[in-house]
Parts: sequence; C-alpha cells; structure tokens
Amino acid sequence: MAVAVKICGLNDSASVRAAVNGGAAMVGFVFFARSPRYVTPARQATLAAEVPPGVLKVGLVVDADDAMLDDLLAQARLDMLQLHGLENIERVEAIRARYGLPVMKAVAISGFKDIMLARDYETVADRLLFDARPPEGATRPGGNATAFDWLLLKDQSWRKPWLLAGGLNADNLAQAVAASGARAVDVSSGVEDRPGVKNPEKIQRFLAIARAL
Repeated sequence: MAVAVKICGLNDSASVRAAVNGGAAMVGFVFFARSPRYVTPARQATLAAEVPPGVLKVGLVVDADDAMLDDLLAQARLDMLQLHGLENIERVEAIRARYGLPVMKAVAISGFKDIMLARDYETVADRLLFDARPPEGATRPGGNATAFDWLLLKDQSWRKPWLLAGGLNADNLAQAVAASGARAVDVSSGVEDRPGVKNPEKIQRFLAIARAL
C-alpha cells in the first residue's frame, strides 16, 4: 500500500499539475498572510479548477476567526480545513459545526507529552497532522523545514487518520515512514527551491518515492 501524500503550500498552476499528475491524495493551500506560500481565496479558486474530483483541496488557516473563515469559504473551493494554530478543542468543534467541512488539526510535536495532548483532538477532528514544533523565533507554525523525532509515533494507535509532517523531503521520506509508521505524509518546504517556490520535478520525485513505499 503506497503512502498517501499531501502537497502543501501550492500557489502556481505548474505545481498543482505536478501534484495532481503525480498522484497526490491532497493538495494544500495556505491562507496565512505571513507565509511565503500565501494565496488569496480568489487565487485558490482559480487553482482549484485544475484539481480533479477525488483529490482533496485543503485550506490551511492559523487561529482564524469566523469573519476570516466566512470570507475565505465564500470565495475558495475547499474540501477540508486544516487548523494549524493554537485552536483548542472547543474551537475545532465549533468550526466543524459552523462550516460543515471536515477538519484536520495540526499538532506541534517536540516530545512525548505532545503526543498525549494530541489525543484530546481525536474526539473533534476528522484527521490529525503531526508537525515539528517551530524553532524559536519562527514567524509561522509550519513549513519551517524542521523535523521531530519520528520514533515518538512508533507503535502509537490512533482513532483518526493522521499525517506526518515536518522537514520531509525525497531523501528522508523512506526513513521517516519506517520510523514513524506513517501511512500518510505532508510535504511543503521539501519540494521547494526556496520558501514559497515549488519545484514540479521535486514534487514528482517525492510522489514517486511515496508510491514505491
């Protein structure tokens, strides 16, 4: 069984096509203005037209209020929301109920205690995403090319599907999957030439390796 892949931070047509043609299960769009991967809702709607049915379109937001989400969902074309901030359990539940979309909750991991805290979200989120805790001084909660100890996830059992994120690239993907037991992964910086600039060839290579695992 191949490892499912989400290519996150897409912001141009060539990269969207590379992700789709390479077999990505999900494509992610970042609606966090401080990110170099930021896209406007209107731009995302244009890019989403190139995504066929069956490939999930995921919108990443960080501690978004209802006004921001109302505006986003009035314009963007999304199948799922990814909450990548400090949203608590009540906020995750409220967003899911208000907008009727599946919700993926990102959890920052630096040690075993974070794994235990993540379990609280299993009751309210449809999926979990485990990302490395941002380095000190970081201006965004993800996409920092930072990994955590993948063995923290080894032999853990979860009630909801989950993705491994944080510092993944074509060179370490096999090792990360073997160490963590992940069946789905999320990559952003690992398929870029520089922050915010995706490389279609790197996207295709990453996806090819994931298919072979």
